[in-house]
Amino acid sequence: MMRVRPYESADWPALWCVIRPVFRAGETYAYAPDISEADARAVWVEAPAATWVAVDDAGAVVGTYYLKPNQPTLGAHVCNCGYIVAEQARGQGIASALCEHSQEEARRQGFLAMQYNLVVSMNTSAVRLWKRHGFELVGTLPGAFRHPRQGLVDAHIMYKWLG
Repeated sequence: MMRVRPYESADWPALWCVIRPVFRAGETYAYAPDISEADARAVWVEAPAATWVAVDDAGAVVGTYYLKPNQPTLGAHVCNCGYIVAEQARGQGIASALCEHSQEEARRQGFLAMQYNLVVSMNTSAVRLWKRHGFELVGTLPGAFRHPRQGLVDAHIMYKWLG
C-alpha cells in the first residue's frame, strides 16, 4: 500500500536518494547530471509551490512530484509538474497514482491546466502513461534534449485542460 503526502523537511535524505540516480543518469530531466545536492533541493523542493512524496507502508519514500505555476502571472493558471519514482518501486502504479494526485491537487489550488514542458521522446513509458491520463502531445521540439547515449533527441510538450 502506498500513500501520497506533502513533503516534510525530514524527507530530504530519502528523497535525495530517489531523485539523485535519475538526475545522474541524465536521460529524462534537463538538469546537469552532476547537479549538487543543494541545487537539486532548490529545484525540487524550494522553488515549486508544493512537493509531495509517495511513501510505502513502512514510511519509505518511493516517489515524488512537485507542482508549480508553469509561467508567471498571465500564464500562472497553467501548472507544471515533475515526477520521479524510486527505481526499486517502478512498475507498481506509483507514477500513475502521483499523476492522478497531482491533477487533483492542481485543481484544488485553482490551476486550470497542466503542461509538461520537456518529455523526452525516448521516455516512451512516460509518454504512454501521460496519454493514458488524458494528456495530449501538443508539440515536438526536434533535437531539444541532449541524451547522454543517443545524442540530440526530440522532446515533447504535453498538455491537459483541468478546468
